[in-house]
Amino acid sequence: MIRRIESEKAPKPAGCYSQATRVGNLIFTAGQLPVDPTTGKALKGASPAEQTRRILKNIAALLEENGSSLEKVAKATVLIRDVTLWDEVNKAYSEFFTSPVPPARTVASGIDIHNGLDVEIDVIAEVGDS
Repeated sequence: MIRRIESEKAPKPAGCYSQATRVGNLIFTAGQLPVDPTTGKALKGASPAEQTRRILKNIAALLEENGSSLEKVAKATVLIRDVTLWDEVNKAYSEFFTSPVPPARTVASGIDIHNGLDVEIDVIAEVGDS
Protein backbone atom coordinates (compact mmCIF):
# COMPACT_ATOMS: atom_id res chain seq x y z
CA MET A 1 0.00 0.00 0.00
CA ILE A 2 1.22 3.51 -0.82
CA ARG A 3 0.79 6.04 2.00
CA ARG A 4 1.15 9.79 1.80
CA ILE A 5 3.48 11.21 4.44
CA GLU A 6 4.24 14.80 5.31
CA SER A 7 5.81 17.19 7.77
CA GLU A 8 5.00 20.74 8.83
CA LYS A 9 8.78 21.24 8.98
CA ALA A 10 9.12 20.85 5.20
CA PRO A 11 7.59 23.00 2.45
CA LYS A 12 4.01 22.22 1.50
CA PRO A 13 3.48 20.87 -2.01
CA ALA A 14 2.72 23.56 -4.57
CA GLY A 15 0.70 21.22 -6.76
CA CYS A 16 -0.98 17.85 -7.00
CA TYR A 17 1.73 15.74 -5.38
CA SER A 18 2.81 14.49 -1.95
CA GLN A 19 5.81 15.74 0.03
CA ALA A 20 6.69 12.06 0.21
CA THR A 21 5.16 8.62 0.02
CA ARG A 22 5.86 5.45 1.93
CA VAL A 23 5.76 1.98 0.44
CA GLY A 24 6.70 -0.79 2.86
CA ASN A 25 9.86 0.31 4.65
CA LEU A 26 10.86 2.92 2.05
CA ILE A 27 10.19 6.66 1.87
CA PHE A 28 10.27 8.38 -1.53
CA THR A 29 10.46 12.17 -1.32
CA ALA A 30 9.26 14.51 -4.01
CA GLY A 31 11.87 16.76 -5.54
CA GLN A 32 12.59 19.34 -2.87
CA LEU A 33 13.39 22.94 -3.69
CA PRO A 34 15.22 25.39 -1.40
CA VAL A 35 12.10 26.76 0.30
CA ASP A 36 11.87 28.02 3.87
CA PRO A 37 9.06 25.90 5.36
CA THR A 38 8.08 28.66 7.79
CA THR A 39 7.59 31.42 5.22
CA GLY A 40 6.99 29.31 2.11
CA LYS A 41 9.48 31.53 0.25
CA ALA A 42 12.11 30.11 -2.08
CA LEU A 43 15.73 31.06 -1.43
CA LYS A 44 16.02 32.67 -4.83
CA GLY A 45 19.32 34.55 -5.05
CA ALA A 46 20.94 32.42 -2.33
CA SER A 47 24.16 30.62 -3.21
CA PRO A 48 23.91 27.07 -4.55
CA ALA A 49 25.49 25.87 -1.28
CA GLU A 50 22.84 27.66 0.81
CA GLN A 51 20.12 26.24 -1.42
CA THR A 52 21.54 22.72 -1.02
CA ARG A 53 21.72 23.06 2.77
CA ARG A 54 18.10 24.30 2.98
CA ILE A 55 16.89 21.42 0.81
CA LEU A 56 18.71 18.81 2.88
CA LYS A 57 17.45 20.32 6.15
CA ASN A 58 13.91 20.07 4.75
CA ILE A 59 14.47 16.48 3.66
CA ALA A 60 15.99 15.60 7.06
CA ALA A 61 12.92 17.01 8.85
CA LEU A 62 10.55 15.09 6.60
CA LEU A 63 12.46 11.83 7.10
CA GLU A 64 12.96 12.21 10.86
CA GLU A 65 9.30 12.96 11.49
CA ASN A 66 8.43 9.75 9.66
CA GLY A 67 10.82 7.22 11.22
CA SER A 68 13.90 7.67 9.05
CA SER A 69 16.91 9.96 8.73
CA LEU A 70 19.59 11.13 6.31
CA GLU A 71 21.73 8.23 7.53
CA LYS A 72 19.15 5.87 6.02
CA VAL A 73 19.10 7.46 2.56
CA ALA A 74 19.89 4.79 -0.03
CA LYS A 75 19.56 6.92 -3.19
CA ALA A 76 19.61 10.62 -3.99
CA THR A 77 18.93 12.48 -7.21
CA VAL A 78 20.47 15.94 -7.51
CA LEU A 79 19.40 18.32 -10.26
CA ILE A 80 21.47 21.46 -10.83
CA ARG A 81 20.90 24.36 -13.17
CA ASP A 82 24.48 24.53 -14.44
CA VAL A 83 27.40 22.08 -14.22
CA THR A 84 29.70 24.94 -13.14
CA LEU A 85 27.82 24.95 -9.80
CA TRP A 86 28.63 21.31 -9.09
CA ASP A 87 31.66 21.79 -6.82
CA GLU A 88 29.76 24.15 -4.54
CA VAL A 89 26.67 21.93 -4.44
CA ASN A 90 28.72 18.79 -3.83
CA LYS A 91 30.67 20.39 -0.98
CA ALA A 92 27.44 21.42 0.82
CA TYR A 93 25.84 18.01 0.06
CA SER A 94 28.81 16.20 1.62
CA GLU A 95 28.24 18.05 4.93
CA PHE A 96 25.02 16.04 5.35
CA PHE A 97 26.18 12.59 4.19
CA THR A 98 29.18 11.64 6.32
CA SER A 99 28.57 7.95 6.99
CA PRO A 100 31.02 5.37 5.65
CA VAL A 101 28.35 4.34 3.12
CA PRO A 102 27.01 7.48 1.44
CA PRO A 103 23.88 7.07 -0.68
CA ALA A 104 24.03 6.12 -4.32
CA ARG A 105 23.51 9.29 -6.32
CA THR A 106 22.44 10.50 -9.74
CA VAL A 107 23.33 14.03 -10.83
CA ALA A 108 21.92 15.88 -13.80
CA SER A 109 22.84 19.40 -14.89
CA GLY A 110 21.50 21.83 -17.42
CA ILE A 111 18.07 21.57 -15.82
CA ASP A 112 15.58 24.44 -15.90
CA ILE A 113 14.61 24.30 -12.23
CA HIS A 114 11.37 25.96 -11.15
CA ASN A 115 11.54 29.69 -10.34
CA GLY A 116 15.13 30.10 -11.56
CA LEU A 117 16.54 28.17 -8.60
CA ASP A 118 19.83 26.28 -8.83
CA VAL A 119 19.21 22.96 -7.07
CA GLU A 120 16.51 20.31 -6.55
CA ILE A 121 17.00 17.03 -4.66
CA ASP A 122 14.90 13.95 -4.00
CA VAL A 123 15.78 10.84 -2.00
CA ILE A 124 14.75 7.30 -1.23
CA ALA A 125 15.30 6.30 2.40
CA GLU A 126 14.74 3.28 4.58
CA VAL A 127 12.43 3.40 7.60
CA GLY A 128 13.34 1.58 10.81
CA ASP A 129 16.40 -0.47 11.62
CA SER A 130 18.84 -1.40 8.87
